[in-house]
Parts: sequence; structure tokens; C-alpha cells
Amino acid sequence: MRVLILAALTTLAAVAQTKMTVVQLRDFLKSSVQLHQPDKQVAQFLKQVTLSNKLNEDGYAALLSLGLGDKTVEALRVIYDGSRNLPEAPPVPIAAPVKPIPPPSEAAQQKLIEDTRSYAINYSKNLPNFICTQVTRRYADPTGLEFWQREDQVVATLTFFEQKEDYKVKLVDGRLVDTTMEKLGGTTSTGEFGSMLKEIFDPVTQTDFRWLRWATLGGKRAHVLSYNVLVNRGKMTIGWRDEAGSKETKAGYKGLIYVERDSGVVLRITQEAVDIEPGFPIQEAGRVLDYDLVDIAGSKHMLPIKFTTRLRSGKELTKNEVEFRSYRKYGTESSIIFDTEDLEKGITPDRLEAPIN
Repeated sequence: MRVLILAALTTLAAVAQTKMTVVQLRDFLKSSVQLHQPDKQVAQFLKQVTLSNKLNEDGYAALLSLGLGDKTVEALRVIYDGSRNLPEAPPVPIAAPVKPIPPPSEAAQQKLIEDTRSYAINYSKNLPNFICTQVTRRYADPTGLEFWQREDQVVATLTFFEQKEDYKVKLVDGRLVDTTMEKLGGTTSTGEFGSMLKEIFDPVTQTDFRWLRWATLGGKRAHVLSYNVLVNRGKMTIGWRDEAGSKETKAGYKGLIYVERDSGVVLRITQEAVDIEPGFPIQEAGRVLDYDLVDIAGSKHMLPIKFTTRLRSGKELTKNEVEFRSYRKYGTESSIIFDTEDLEKGITPDRLEAPIN
């Protein structure tokens, strides 16, 4: 598993928004405090903000209690005064209390882990040879405040043959290219088709598993397992490359695995790097991989449909949103025709975890 990032420099003014809800304003100010953003810079940004609904007195007082700088407080006062005649924000509905579902017995939890281990280790062996389109939209945010700018769109063909992945980049922002993921530059990653899942459950990795809770994901009831892998046991490598050269470091990782209750298949894996070498340019790295049933030549297989990576270097963030499309059986004459208009239709919607009921 490998992650690479190139440094990017842009300005706050380029990502300024003009319209916010009260909730968005609150989240923005919380982040600015946590990241120690310069008071003057935050205040300048707020001068370009208008609210879509009223900031009431209680909400205004709550924002002032965050520990804002003097210039930010002045700018916030202008926003507060300007929102007096706006409609109140709709109330947040309060869900009725539900009776919690009891967890499985300890024996059942251990059986679940071992059954999922068997599924994970044999996952790649049970996949057919196939080819698909991988669409990657890459974003950057120099402010660290979730104001994303799209950097480019990369389209590649991904071939899965005899349990091995092969990536060939074909388009970058609609321009024909012929290169590899490694030579592409910027933030890239590989290992979504089995190796990531297999390593977590490989006995050699000595992963620590815990049954955590129940969840509903994509309308399916699922077990949620937490896991932790020590840095000297896993194979996660984080790399950095800039004008001065390249370097890499190993990291441990932890995360969650969503296992469908009825079928035992894995629906989602989350992963967060831990114990990154102090002083390494990247301080945070995480990813989320979602699976779903895909038809290949009349046969259904559980395959990746969406993959998201996020990295932080200093206050700068990068994000890749990857979508897997047009799965088809691999053969000597297999090919994919890229419809550029279709590629712009957008990434697969997020599969949100729903409340248990």
C-alpha cells in the first residue's frame, strides 16, 4: 500500500465562499481556532461571507465562546447584524429513542472475525479476471478548512489478471496520455483490489480486532469491527516527493471494517495511519473503501465502487475521490472506450451510515 503527494501552493482568496449556513459558519470558525489560523486572515475571509439563515443571539454567543481573535470577532459582529432579518434556520428533527440491539455473544464475535478472515484471505482468489475504468478526481486545500479546489481528473484502465492489479493512465483532464500511476505525480494510491483487505486479516500482521457496534450501511445491517496494526507488522508506506527529492516512511494503521450481517461480505473499510515518523512531511493519512455487488458477464461479485484518500501536510490538505466504472470480463480483445461527457457526470454518491432502527 503506497501513498504519494506533491506540494501545492494556492491562496485563501481563491477558495473564498460568499454564502454559508449557520452550521457551516460554526464549523469554519471551529476549524480556524483548532488550526491556529491567523486572526487577520480569518477576518478577511469572513468579510466575504453572508448567511443563508439568521444567526440568533444564542448562536452568536456560542461562536464568541470559541476563543476567536479580535478582528474575527469584529467581522463576525457584522455578519450577525446582517442576518437579523433572515429566516430562522429550520429546527433539527429529534429522532425518537430506539431500543439498542444487543451485541453478539463473545463466542459469536470471535467466529465473525475468523469467518471474515477467511473471506478476506480468499477474496482475490474468488474474483474473475476483469478490466474496468478508474476515474480519480484530485483536490487540494491549502487552508486546511475543507475549501477544496479540484486539481485534475485522471482516467485509467485497471486490469485485474491472475490476482494482480495493473494500472495504465489514459486521460488527464481529457488529454490523452500513456503513463503509469507511479510516474503521474501528485497523490496516488494502489492496493484496493484485495491486497489491502488481505493484509489486515493475514495472521502474520497480528491485527488486533474488536467487535465495536452495529450499523446500517446502504440499507444493510452490518457488524462494525475496529482493528489496529502496529507499525512493525503492517506494510503501509507513505511517500513524499517534491523538488528536493523523495522520501518515504512506514506507518501503523487503524480503522473500521463493516461486515454485512446476513452474507458476511465486507461492505466498507476505513483506514487511518498512526505512529507516523515525527517530522515526516505528511502528518495525517486516511482512506475509505466501499464495496458493492457488480455484474461481470452475468455473474455478481463484491467489488470496489468508491475509494477516498485524504492527506495532511502542515495545514495543507489533499483528497482523491476514486470511482470504479464499466467492469467487464478481461480477455485478449477487451477494451474500454472513454466517453468524456459521461466521465464528468460526477462521482458515486456517498454511502452514508444510517441510524440503527
